[in-house]
Amino acid sequence: MSDPRHTTTRRADVVVSGMGLVTPVGSSADEVMAAMCDGRSGLVRPDPDGPLAGSLETAGFAAPIDPTSVLPAPETRLVDRYIVMAMRAAADALADAGIEVGRDVDPYRIGVILSGNGGLATLEAQVVLRTQRGRLGVSPYLLPAMLPNMSAARVAIRHGIRGYSSSISTACAAGAQSVGEGLRLLRADEADVVVVGCSEAPLFPTLVDTFGNARALARGWGDDPTGASRPFDRRRNGLVLGEGAGVLVLERAEHADARGAAGYADVLGWGATNDAHHPTTPRPDGAGAAACMRLALRSAGVGPDDIGYVNAHGTSTRLGDRAEALAIREVFGEQAPPVSSTKAVTGHLLGASGVVESAVSVLALRRGLLPPTHNLDDPDPACELDHVRKGPRAAPGISHVMSNSFGFGGHNISLVYGLPSTRLARAV
Repeated sequence: MSDPRHTTTRRADVVVSGMGLVTPVGSSADEVMAAMCDGRSGLVRPDPDGPLAGSLETAGFAAPIDPTSVLPAPETRLVDRYIVMAMRAAADALADAGIEVGRDVDPYRIGVILSGNGGLATLEAQVVLRTQRGRLGVSPYLLPAMLPNMSAARVAIRHGIRGYSSSISTACAAGAQSVGEGLRLLRADEADVVVVGCSEAPLFPTLVDTFGNARALARGWGDDPTGASRPFDRRRNGLVLGEGAGVLVLERAEHADARGAAGYADVLGWGATNDAHHPTTPRPDGAGAAACMRLALRSAGVGPDDIGYVNAHGTSTRLGDRAEALAIREVFGEQAPPVSSTKAVTGHLLGASGVVESAVSVLALRRGLLPPTHNLDDPDPACELDHVRKGPRAAPGISHVMSNSFGFGGHNISLVYGLPSTRLARAV
């Protein structure tokens, strides 16, 4: 039963009308969901002769992308991989939504918010070149190759998007926050469509080594890379880095209806808080995350009992998983909904995780099938929840889902999605 104090009859006004994914387990909705549900892990050992040898035991690598598929050939050498992945995911999301700028939406009424850490691998390579060749070795194109806003800028240039454009830097919460800010823009009637998402390419030596030296990476799994990420499990001992991108097309429901577009789900609400506790570790009691989830429920106009599934941030770290479990129990009580973390399959895609996991949450909602937390063989009693594990769980009656993302700096973002209320609903 819904709590009437949190229930509203207001028709949802924003829909997810398209999605584009670049992940270690595929780039289509069917591929990604099949991997999540079947346990086809994207975690592998790095090339023993490559630059990451000795720096980490396992990682999630996305498939190579031909940069000429999204950029003119002369410009492909001027961008970081994170931009190429963002452009690929954005192009796929717009195509999935059936949107051509200028035909289906006014160029000044479509925005783009694409976030992340930027092209740090390109920066590292340029530092090496400067050391080797002096100041003249530095490319004049370094800034447009590496700045965090350049994925949004490149997507805007390619597709003729002339409305609001931005990039958010809130670490692992950046992608989810992009969704929330897109929702805010649409509800303020500052746009009809917003392309939101995040792209991350963190698999280069310096960034990997800082995670490793901070003892944040899973270790002791060199012989079994697919078992390294194990959210909420007793044997978890760190996260596994992955690369990828996720992009959603958010659209005002009236606009989608007017062009006869089908939606995957409604974006109902979001919450944002800060732990104000520590630069890297979460509040042990999960209070900031709990407050964030409550804000998201209030924003969505639903109560705790309405949520049928929570896609957890669940990074496989000792402190993070425990704090999130405490927060979920605090918000939802003893009857907390089923919970899973899909990072055991993809690895932690940093800011991109929140968008990929939003897509997974939406697909789980539409299909009535919840993906499990793989490698959750022995649940930690400190993380006691209704874990979906050892295979997917049928959930045909759910109508709302929540997706959590938490980042360094204490940034917390929760998103709530509901079954589509627009005239048309996509077949999934």
